[in-house]
Amino acid sequence: MTREEFQQKQSFQVDLLNVRVYGTRRELGESAASEAAEALRSKLNEQEEVRIVFAAAPSQNEFLERLGREEGIDWSRVTAFHMDEYIGLPQGAPQRFSQFLKRSVFDPVQPGKVHLIDGSESAEEECRRYAALLNEAPIDFVFLGIGENGHLAFNDPPVADFADPHTVKAVELETACRVQQVNDGCFPALADVPTHALTLTIPALLGAGRLFCMVPGPTKREAVQRTLNGPVSTECPATILRTHPACTLYVDTESYGG
Repeated sequence: MTREEFQQKQSFQVDLLNVRVYGTRRELGESAASEAAEALRSKLNEQEEVRIVFAAAPSQNEFLERLGREEGIDWSRVTAFHMDEYIGLPQGAPQRFSQFLKRSVFDPVQPGKVHLIDGSESAEEECRRYAALLNEAPIDFVFLGIGENGHLAFNDPPVADFADPHTVKAVELETACRVQQVNDGCFPALADVPTHALTLTIPALLGAGRLFCMVPGPTKREAVQRTLNGPVSTECPATILRTHPACTLYVDTESYGG
């Protein structure tokens, strides 16, 4: 691809989905964080509380690092959620997504309220408890990624439902999803990765006012191409992002393949 061709592809739209391509994952993360921070500051000027759902994954590292350094954000007026959690990991296990987000963003910025999913409790009761918290008021922003198998949160193709009646549900993880956790360095081997998890459903995620989706790296290339070019189908759950009126997908040249 020539420099001119790349410049033409840096920003485009697929259905309703805005797509932005960056040269490196660092540029991707910092640009996405800058835009998210601007949107967050604007929303805080409009209303007293802002409610955000965060993804926990290495793909979010650059984004979260830069977001935590952005100035002019009154984090005391932010209520934070996360979108999924393993079932069965002990309290304080470093692989818990709650622990990842504490290290990466919650401890540094100190949101006014942080609601954590507890995967060590009864799955049915925890789904009800967390759904009630999410449904207390609209979600303003979701900061998310896309899995190697096209999942959103832990909505893998076998369990994804674009019309899911639930807000939070327990799921069995697809093998490809569990392999990704090893590829990401979160677990040493597939046998160590939990087989079940709790996840926000796809309607819960898409119900947010605005979505920022950060997807860097070569292991995500097939998922990105399917998201942009395939039919909107639960065979690649991320294709549903093309129907949201305010979603931006941030990719780098490695994940986009240009």
